[in-house]
Amino acid sequence: MRQLSNRSIILKKRPVGMPTEQDFEYREAPVQEPQAGQVVVRSIYMSVDPYMRGRMSDAKSYVAPYLLNEVISGGIVGEIVESKSEAFQAGDKVIGMLGWQLYNVVDAKLVRKIDESVAPLSAYLSVLGLTGLTAYFGLLDIGQPKAGETVVVSGAAGSVGMFVGQIAKIQGARAVGIAGTDEKCAYLMNELGFDAAINYKTTKDLGKALEEACPNGVDVYFDNVGGTVSDAVMTLLNDYARIPLCGAISSYNSTDGDMGPRIQSKIIKTRSLMKGFVLGDYASRQQEGLVELGTWLSEGKLKYEETIIDGFDHVIDAFLQLFQGTNLGKMLVKVS
Repeated sequence: MRQLSNRSIILKKRPVGMPTEQDFEYREAPVQEPQAGQVVVRSIYMSVDPYMRGRMSDAKSYVAPYLLNEVISGGIVGEIVESKSEAFQAGDKVIGMLGWQLYNVVDAKLVRKIDESVAPLSAYLSVLGLTGLTAYFGLLDIGQPKAGETVVVSGAAGSVGMFVGQIAKIQGARAVGIAGTDEKCAYLMNELGFDAAINYKTTKDLGKALEEACPNGVDVYFDNVGGTVSDAVMTLLNDYARIPLCGAISSYNSTDGDMGPRIQSKIIKTRSLMKGFVLGDYASRQQEGLVELGTWLSEGKLKYEETIIDGFDHVIDAFLQLFQGTNLGKMLVKVS
């Protein structure tokens, strides 16, 4: 293999509040030669995700924090350019949790082959990847929606939320989405089949708007944002409601703590279930989810949207845009 030049993104310092470009650093170095059992992967698409913000701090969490002065990692779809593993050959398309860099030299067991004839490569980072699986298991395993029930999802036009609403509809439930622009709300209803959508940024009385959108109360609340949006939903919980806790992006960059109404009494009175989860909880069932999502996708029951930013130089910018709510669906960076 001819000598390749690599570029990587390093976590230079831990962000305080909203991350800035000064918290990161680009570095260049030659691509190392692969050893036996290793492959060289050229990055094609990189995923940027809200959970990465938590890993940039050193607080204890469900996953180890990123190390300072080390390459940041995330979901990447790429192409094998050199293989010293019998499992892969040059030209194979693969996916894995790899470094934010142009090339990754890794053990072959850290990537898996994907089929471009089944779906576009980018789909393996969204509907057939982390976000689709998160929606699938969180909603069906914890939320357990039944026909005729009402499912509310916050961050509904985001990479997880849009699948939650569609899967709820597949199960025969009523889907109500909460998003941050009129355009996103229109997309949810007109393109994805949501029964109602609320713009939380322009609605003067979110509680009243939710009451009108959920005349029979809320049976399942899939929470991606936390904060005042979730406070408003909690007042409408039906008895035995289920609340999958997927994210709390409203507080990820807070430096003052996340203060709000106490919900214990509501949970007790309604005998509701609230459960936090991460996709890793369902690692042994991943294939089940991929088969079901793939079937729904092929049948036209699932649609997906992506916001794709071009260029490795814009990875950090794409990540920061997540907290401004500019993306519709999955935020990706097309590297090559």
